[in-house]
Amino acid sequence: MHTVRHELDLGAEKNLSAVYGRLDTALKAMEDVLGIKASMRGSKVFLHGDSEAVSSAEKFIREFYSANTDGFNISPEDIRYALQNFTRAGRKKQFSGDGSSQLKELFSYNIPVPSKKKFIVPRSETQKKYIEAIKKYDMVIGIGPAGTGKTYLAMAMAINALLKKQVSRIILARPAVEAGESLGFLPGTLYEKVNPYLRPLYDALFDMMEAEKVNRLIDRGIIEIAPLAFMRGRTLNDSFIILDEAQNTTSEQMKMYLTRLGFNSKTVITGDTTQIDLPPGKTSGLKEIEQLLKGIKQLCFVYFSEKDVVRHKLVQEIIKAYEKFEKSRKNKQ
Repeated sequence: MHTVRHELDLGAEKNLSAVYGRLDTALKAMEDVLGIKASMRGSKVFLHGDSEAVSSAEKFIREFYSANTDGFNISPEDIRYALQNFTRAGRKKQFSGDGSSQLKELFSYNIPVPSKKKFIVPRSETQKKYIEAIKKYDMVIGIGPAGTGKTYLAMAMAINALLKKQVSRIILARPAVEAGESLGFLPGTLYEKVNPYLRPLYDALFDMMEAEKVNRLIDRGIIEIAPLAFMRGRTLNDSFIILDEAQNTTSEQMKMYLTRLGFNSKTVITGDTTQIDLPPGKTSGLKEIEQLLKGIKQLCFVYFSEKDVVRHKLVQEIIKAYEKFEKSRKNKQ
């Protein structure tokens, strides 16, 4: 390994102060992902480490600066993903120096939303394909494990479509009870019965929009969050409809849902076929449509894997620790 020290002077760059704080965050991420030492004093950046990694870091810094000044609001998590995206199997991969910014290309998939985040950015190749599919098709089925962004990205696309007036309302549906929406035995009003099952949809909404605005849109019926049973007998025109936790729909419920789609509407169906909570003898509607609808060209299936799981770095480390512990315990048995 050839170790080098390199000094990068950004003194000639305009608007450096506007990105200074985020650049400092980027340097910390570079140290972790690329295995180099990085620091900044004034307008100068100091890089120390493997020559290939240092070269990659320099090109990344220039692209990062350009992407920031072009209006992208890049979070620490986005920086980490961007760096990891350009390394393969732990090896440092050089950024292209041909003038076409890879960071700009990455963030061209951003989804504008009316929150302090400003943009929701995909963090895996599958997430990028998912966004493209939602743009292209009126029906997209996203299948994969929890934490892969299936519902979150669909929600962002729905909010963006509403802002652009491409649809007039958003409808979010979920099986209210995993075993088939048997709510009668639960205490309280209907709202009190179903609200816990719909809470994750509210959480995603509040993460992308101000709570006051969300509540206003819900009051006006522009955003509707309801158990799947409420879809029966309706034709949903000019709407962006999301069905979450679709693995827990029965065959009959899924058929009912699929036939609700009206004119100028989109639907995204999400679920994890490995986490089916239906009682024995009940067929999962999501698993069934994998076979029934696979030949229809006007819709798209997108499959996520464990590689697409996006979690806080600390959570990733905790998961690794548990995996190591479980493996050690099994070896002792």
